[in-house]
Amino acid sequence: MGDFALSVEGLTVRYGEGCPACREDGAAVERNRCTRCGAIWAVRNISLRVREGEILGIVGESGSGKSTLMKALYLDSGVTGGRYYLGRYEGGEADVFSLSRLKQRFIRNQLLGMVYQNPHLGLRMHFSAGANVAEKLIAAGNRNVAAMTERTRRLLEHIEVPVNRVREPPKNFSGGMQQRVQIAKAAANNPPVLLLDEVTTGLDLSVQARVLDLIKMIQRESGVTMIVVSHDLAVVRMLADRTAVMLDGRVVEQGLTDQILEDPRHVYTQTLVNSLL
Repeated sequence: MGDFALSVEGLTVRYGEGCPACREDGAAVERNRCTRCGAIWAVRNISLRVREGEILGIVGESGSGKSTLMKALYLDSGVTGGRYYLGRYEGGEADVFSLSRLKQRFIRNQLLGMVYQNPHLGLRMHFSAGANVAEKLIAAGNRNVAAMTERTRRLLEHIEVPVNRVREPPKNFSGGMQQRVQIAKAAANNPPVLLLDEVTTGLDLSVQARVLDLIKMIQRESGVTMIVVSHDLAVVRMLADRTAVMLDGRVVEQGLTDQILEDPRHVYTQTLVNSLL
């Protein structure tokens, strides 16, 4: 096994065929759109390496490519180019993007967990909260009903879902409780890598705090590696060991979170930090 949890090299996601002016040197790309052919470069040549047990924060404005990057890492959408390695799969030597869909499905079910900004994408709103968590366990190959029931009960108890609401569907829950159920589902089979995409956006401050406390507790107890996407530097300050800053589909700066927040080098990062002060 490699000394890393996750590594990507040259990850690129393009919508549209592209043309020589944008494919070869990117000279015609303004923001993330080619002015000649109209192709959208949602993610351009991103390379990241995340150590075991580390929390990497990714920040940037809307449209910077953060969510596209997360979908690519979760194997939720195709990519135009790049290589992707997971330390817990084939010793970190197999390019996950080049694998068959069957093997990618195995990786999604066994090695990755995803928490979406919109709980409707991560939960079956008309199934019970318990059934949602059990679904992840079943997808990971669990068949022992008693063990799954106990695991589900403990997880939902952990995230403060009242016992009398375990059989209720998430559509009846508040936004904050829906997010907590989604986190419990994503973490149900103890995946080594957990991806969290804007999980506190739209929540009241007190609810945000409870969700962030839950994330920190999971990381502290299980040592799971996390990538946390947010447009809010305060969230990243609280959670992340290192931070990458995205703009127009590119990573323009990355480093230790303290260094990024206290001594930003890129003009865009300076603007973000100043907006927080």
